[in-house]
Amino acid sequence: MTKNFMTTLILGLSAMSAATLPSTTYAENKPDEQVHIRGSIASFDGSTLKVKTREGDIVGIALVNGWKLSSVANAKVTDIKPGDFVGIASLPKAGGGDGALEVLIFPPELKGTGEGSYGWDLKPNSSMTNATVANAVKNVDGRAVTVSYHGKEKEISIPDGTPIVTFAPATKDDLVSGAAVFVPAEKTATGTIAHQVLVGKNGVVPPM
Repeated sequence: MTKNFMTTLILGLSAMSAATLPSTTYAENKPDEQVHIRGSIASFDGSTLKVKTREGDIVGIALVNGWKLSSVANAKVTDIKPGDFVGIASLPKAGGGDGALEVLIFPPELKGTGEGSYGWDLKPNSSMTNATVANAVKNVDGRAVTVSYHGKEKEISIPDGTPIVTFAPATKDDLVSGAAVFVPAEKTATGTIAHQVLVGKNGVVPPM
């Protein structure tokens, strides 16, 4: 894994985690609003990315100097091992515990990034948990993992068919019309800006 790609991952994951926290950048005495933009590329001109969001709107995103780009690759539930660091978006289940909406397996070099459990906007009432897998157990419905973070534990079931991915390289040539993207961005007084873009390629859509 190259140094540049590692930098891309680190910045991207930091942006994803920071999107749940108040910004320290102020304009007109108001903090910038952190947003997650999910959708498909309408156009890209090198410095501005236009995205048709999952809500159907077209959003223009100014890419700041030095912005980073990465992608995701498919993984399998059997790739999840005790000791791995994962990011799992999940929803509470009626019978107790949480059920996964998606799983991101972090490269070993990024273990500990954004550790914790916090609200997430993939679906209403969803959360994101970045944590270490304490154990992984098969069951009749798929697999359940117990993850630990900051001295706490949480059990999350992973139903069959849950999207499971890890990070992969990407280039600007992958930013084609129709490609799926996930963009952690900021709404500022002058418009929407981003430091990082996560693009789908080879049929793999960023599930987070």
